[in-house]
Amino acid sequence: MIYVGLDDTDTLESRGTGRLARSIAEDLSNKYQIFGVTRHQLFVHPSIPFTSHNSCAVIHVEASPSDIDEVFYTTKRLMLDDFIEGSDPGLALASDNRVNAAVVAFGLDAKIVVVTQERARELAKNSKILMEGLGGTQGGIIGALAGIGLASLHSDGRFLFKGKNRELQGMRSIPELIDAGIDDVLTLQGIKVCEGKVQILKNATPSFVQGKAVLFVEAQKDYFVALKRP
Repeated sequence: MIYVGLDDTDTLESRGTGRLARSIAEDLSNKYQIFGVTRHQLFVHPSIPFTSHNSCAVIHVEASPSDIDEVFYTTKRLMLDDFIEGSDPGLALASDNRVNAAVVAFGLDAKIVVVTQERARELAKNSKILMEGLGGTQGGIIGALAGIGLASLHSDGRFLFKGKNRELQGMRSIPELIDAGIDDVLTLQGIKVCEGKVQILKNATPSFVQGKAVLFVEAQKDYFVALKRP
């Protein structure tokens, strides 16, 4: 697995990190199998610039380490083509065997405290992880590297893209959800839902839990409502 972490630190005029990641994933899917795109929430603090939410995105590419350079430069080109003045995009990319404990710790820290570009650069260098700032202050490298660490846990964030999850709207049956790429449907109390209808208000955004796409729901009188987790 190759993790492609990106943080566009977008402006009000740009389309946002999540949409950019999905667009790049679509482009990469012409050559590689895409497991999914995950969103990871980072620390919100007055000293950290962000537009609406301080989050990053990671594209999970099912490819070998020999494909790293091509995936990196393809993603870099697409990000530069989409660059909006005023944003501070960053890109980081690593195969799963490069994601060590220090990278995971960086990701976990980035969720609860302010971390620095200096630490990110030293960590990427020592871990032999490809990373580059692509404009502005280059602050996006922090979120990009943090995302790689968090995605490697397989139990953080939620899926922006997984199979056909974004096509799921309105009332859907459990088999429809499973066929679309969702692995499990659970209540927050841990009860597995195997039948019935689920109301999806916008689109299904399952959580990333133990390597699976898990859609959490809340029971109503005659149906369930899909929940959107952080």
